[in-house]
Amino acid sequence: QVQLVESGGGLVQPGGSLRLSCTASGGPFSVYNMGWYRQAPGKQRELVASITRGFGTNYADSAKGRFTISRDNAQNKVYLQMGNLKPEDTAVYYCNGDPYVGSWGQGTQVTVSS
Repeated sequence: QVQLVESGGGLVQPGGSLRLSCTASGGPFSVYNMGWYRQAPGKQRELVASITRGFGTNYADSAKGRFTISRDNAQNKVYLQMGNLKPEDTAVYYCNGDPYVGSWGQGTQVTVSS
């Protein structure tokens, strides 16, 4: 069973940057397409970025041009570099497969506020 641990969130001012990290264990990480998801209070969880096993990437329109997803298969990690952050980016961020499967980690809170 795959376990996922997210980190790197925090409080940042509008226009700032954060780098989120996800560490996976318990499964063959390199065979999965991976994604970063977020969930704001009262909202559905949404996919914001994904990266394939072949390192192709896709982004939600809201993230395009501001966020970059990457992965390091040797370390079983996936990253989300976020720049020019906006208040509407405030959410709990999670990593998982794309499509998602199984249970979710605890997530990491990102708060964008002045």
